[in-house]
Amino acid sequence: MTDGLGAGSILVSDLVEDEVVTVPPEANLVDVAETLLDDNIGAVVVGSGGTVTGILSERDVVRAVAEGRDPVSTLAGDIASSPLIWCDADATVAEVAAQMMTRYVRHVLVESEGALVGIVSARDLLGVYGTAEPEGD
Repeated sequence: MTDGLGAGSILVSDLVEDEVVTVPPEANLVDVAETLLDDNIGAVVVGSGGTVTGILSERDVVRAVAEGRDPVSTLAGDIASSPLIWCDADATVAEVAAQMMTRYVRHVLVESEGALVGIVSARDLLGVYGTAEPEGD
């Protein structure tokens, strides 16, 4: 399928609006779960002082609890996913979708001029493709 001027050509920078929510590596899973709930988001960046060390999703928290880890003593830095998958803010939706499929990830960090500016999720991309007008007959 070719996108032409379709949904796949939209820049991921057009999808990132909110400030990236970050938790320190020493935050416990209870803190992470509360942050996810309070901010109504599916993933947080783990890091401090401008340094990103990992990403932690709802699924990661659920997996840790299901494995019997103590949510009070288990730290975000202990279970955060890495290595991180990044894309440039000028990447297209199609490029990031392909990257997600190739790397088998649901979240990609978005950077501009070396700085973290957002997170794009598989749900974000699905929203773009799901609302796109069908191309010509």
